[in-house]
Amino acid sequence: MNVQIEETTAVYDGYLTVNRYRLRHELFAGGMSQPLLREVVERGATAAVLPYDPARDSVVLIEQFRPGAWAGGGDAWLLEIVAGVVEPGETPEDVVRREAVEEAGLELGPLSPIGNIFLTPGICSEQCHIYAAPCDSAAAAGLHGHTGEGEDIRAAAYPFAEVEAMVREGRLSNAITLVALQWLLLNRQVLRAAKA
Repeated sequence: MNVQIEETTAVYDGYLTVNRYRLRHELFAGGMSQPLLREVVERGATAAVLPYDPARDSVVLIEQFRPGAWAGGGDAWLLEIVAGVVEPGETPEDVVRREAVEEAGLELGPLSPIGNIFLTPGICSEQCHIYAAPCDSAAAAGLHGHTGEGEDIRAAAYPFAEVEAMVREGRLSNAITLVALQWLLLNRQVLRAAKA
């Protein structure tokens, strides 16, 4: 499918970058669309990891304040998996290993790719690379994060049965976390068997 950019205008450049595109795209029925104006939040690549301890059958989750959830009227303190932004010169794998230490005090074992997903493709360029990795969940406790970046993160290990109940009962609202945990629901027995 073809996209023709007629004009790009920088609308905002701060914590996030927003560009306005005047574009046309190929139509399923043939031909091109009328010119459209669309703002896009240019987030770039992010990476996330689900730390799982197959020996203890537990999952490490972090909890932190999320202004978007607050502004949307939801619970502002969300349970999530470890995640961060891919900086220039980093790979997604580098990011999840760095963030696991910074956000949860964890060293990770081998990474298993879960998938790459666009979080809100209608308005944002962010693509998240999601992994799972074995860890020692006994090391996950306490407060973490960079205070200079405004981070206030609490890490904790949760028994798999409790996390499964959270998923089934709809108590989690972070999309990346739900994707990773649903992957774990499908792959947990394989991960536990590999540890044995």
